[in-house]
Amino acid sequence: MASAPSKLYADDVSLLVVLLDTNPFFWSSFSFPFSKFLSHVLTFLNSILVLNQFNQVVVIATGCNSCDYIYDSSMATSPSIESGSMPALCSDLLQKLEEFVTRDEHLGKQDSLGPTTSSLLSGSLSMALCYIQRVFRSGPLHPQPRILCLQASSDGPEQYVAIMNAIFSAQRSMVPIDSCYIGSNNSAFLQQASYITGGVYQKPQQLDGLFQYLLTVFATDLHSRTFLQLPKSVGVDFRASCFCHKKTIDMGSICSVCLSIFCKHHKKCSTCGSVFGQAHSDVASVSNLKRKTPET
Repeated sequence: MASAPSKLYADDVSLLVVLLDTNPFFWSSFSFPFSKFLSHVLTFLNSILVLNQFNQVVVIATGCNSCDYIYDSSMATSPSIESGSMPALCSDLLQKLEEFVTRDEHLGKQDSLGPTTSSLLSGSLSMALCYIQRVFRSGPLHPQPRILCLQASSDGPEQYVAIMNAIFSAQRSMVPIDSCYIGSNNSAFLQQASYITGGVYQKPQQLDGLFQYLLTVFATDLHSRTFLQLPKSVGVDFRASCFCHKKTIDMGSICSVCLSIFCKHHKKCSTCGSVFGQAHSDVASVSNLKRKTPET
């Protein structure tokens, strides 16, 4: 992906691309209901649009089998006009979100390999970066882009290569990836994404106050962040999941062709098919590799 052009746009105008996790397997068993989570998110999105009339919000729904754009404020006819008791933003987004969830569930039933329990984060990240690149190419004057991942489900180890490619592409394009993780444990993928791209990683401790977390941490534009003390991660988990057993490892064998990671030495890479002996694979600390690896 080409580097971002020189940034000549206004300092306080933002393009916020929100990745919304709709994983039904997670939300059906989580104590915090999805409807309440969505209520906090919608209020936050309205706040972003109110902060500056030129701010733009794009929402991408992340399902288990697909991803899709469900809202774009630049294409909204009258975001301030109310329809009934809720703003047009809410009604448009909720309608497209319902259609997306139904379509994603139908795709899962057609999958011969069975249902996938992890969300397609790699796909939504790629869609967000593609949208931002279109904005970059629209002209020299455009808002400051950033990505906000509202993730709930656990990491999908099978998406490791695709997610790392997206992270390095965002870093090269100078697009920070902010992460708000709702799940029980921390997300290693999102920790790395925020660390590498210069974004903010936050795991709210009190989900009833989710809107306050979103507004105080993620509503600030990139220019204002230089004057604020935003939360910093105490530690970043640089470990990766092996491709063979999907377990987190500290040391492993790494394919020198596609950088796939295995907990044990293999004669053939299961990802790219490269045949290698002991001399063609490296045994290294996975955490050190993650700090030095260029985009694949």
